[in-house]
Amino acid sequence: MDRPQVQLLTRDGCAICARAYAQLAGLAAELGFDLSAVDVDAAADAGNPGLRAEFGDRLPVVLLDGREHSYWEVDEERLRADLVADRRGST
Repeated sequence: MDRPQVQLLTRDGCAICARAYAQLAGLAAELGFDLSAVDVDAAADAGNPGLRAEFGDRLPVVLLDGREHSYWEVDEERLRADLVADRRGST
């Protein structure tokens, strides 16, 4: 079974983003999902402006398996519920 993928969209200097990443890192250790972070400004500078265009006005944004899950804060209760539902659906 593949582990769920959680991606945090951030930008340099975003204190709220740093807090969200710390919260997600703790949850990843507890709940067993893979966590990565993407700086939308760095991605745009590297030739991928789509993330900044779509999400740049509401960072941080949490993506669960590539789909928007929450923004501005981690919706921990919903994330836990969705991870449980995802595991049930994949068994």
